[in-house]
Amino acid sequence: MGGVMPALDGLAAAYFGSGRAADAILVVLALECVWLWRWRRWPVAGAVAAVLPGVMFVLGLRAALVGAPWQMIALPLAGALPAHLWDLARRERRRRGVRSG
Repeated sequence: MGGVMPALDGLAAAYFGSGRAADAILVVLALECVWLWRWRRWPVAGAVAAVLPGVMFVLGLRAALVGAPWQMIALPLAGALPAHLWDLARRERRRRGVRSG
């Protein structure tokens, strides 16, 4: 099992250690935001609110992968909670508006 696996291990270590894995996830989240906005016809703020908590978690992951100081890891992780609460509040207001309207 020696030949290919060490090379793959090195590539995977470089891919994750450089933060590129997190960058790829951020690209997917950006595409999801555009999809929600353009094809699902969500308001821009709604699409951003939906993906922002995930973006914050991935930014924390990226900081951890590249060996950033703990503050740079904690800050986006802490920001994920208010972002999530913002999304929940927007959805609840919309739900209440649809039912009463």
